[in-house]
Amino acid sequence: MIAKTLFGPKELDVVEVLVADSTREHKRCVVLLSGGLDSTVLMYSLVNEYEVWPLTIAYGQRHNKEIIAARNVCEARDYNLLLRWKYVDLSVLRNLLPSALTGKGEIPLGHYEAESMKATVVPGRNLIFLSVAAGYAESLGASCVAYAAHSGDHHIYPDCRPEFVFQAGEAIKRSTEEKVRLLTPFTYKTKADIVRLGEKLNVPFGRTWTCYEGGDRPCLRCGTCVERTFAFDEAGFSDPSLIAEEWTRALGYAKEVSPK
Repeated sequence: MIAKTLFGPKELDVVEVLVADSTREHKRCVVLLSGGLDSTVLMYSLVNEYEVWPLTIAYGQRHNKEIIAARNVCEARDYNLLLRWKYVDLSVLRNLLPSALTGKGEIPLGHYEAESMKATVVPGRNLIFLSVAAGYAESLGASCVAYAAHSGDHHIYPDCRPEFVFQAGEAIKRSTEEKVRLLTPFTYKTKADIVRLGEKLNVPFGRTWTCYEGGDRPCLRCGTCVERTFAFDEAGFSDPSLIAEEWTRALGYAKEVSPK
């Protein structure tokens, strides 16, 4: 076993471990794991059916909080899952993919439906991620790639919409001679649906990271923080990652900026 530390020990101990082939009988599945809520719930939902190989890709985003979270949610579920976790540094993409998330302009605040939220689109990001994941899956002998796009993403992000998901799935099948298929079980689910499923699966929500800012605590005001707040509220309980005062503040702000 060879371990390679890609960040300083205070931030992240080990983010890439090369592991000998497993002898488990489960089919293998590569899960695109951002460290956020949706992909974490997806991963937890698949671990009993598949031998999951989590894949986290840096694309030049403003901070590494999600990457640290990806490592942490793997460790929280199963140490063997952590051993299979792979981190790929493609941060050079920040020079090719202009977006508020890669440092071009300010992170917009407010509700996701606002026109300003289009500034958070990273051109072709998920197409790139799925291509890398499909190649990795084929090299592992995995039968599928799992991707957590959900219905709340469709309005703003072209590479989360059902028509893209279908075409990407077809491309993956053909490029791998039908050895690898694309799993997207959340395509028509809401984020609140995902939160409810995560609760049933005992997902450690507090270890996930959603905020576009890279502060010590979530900003509670960016579009993805607002979306997360509404998801937990609709699911019927507060976000476990927030203390009571933060939850009250987050819910108040979300309701304030919600379209009437």
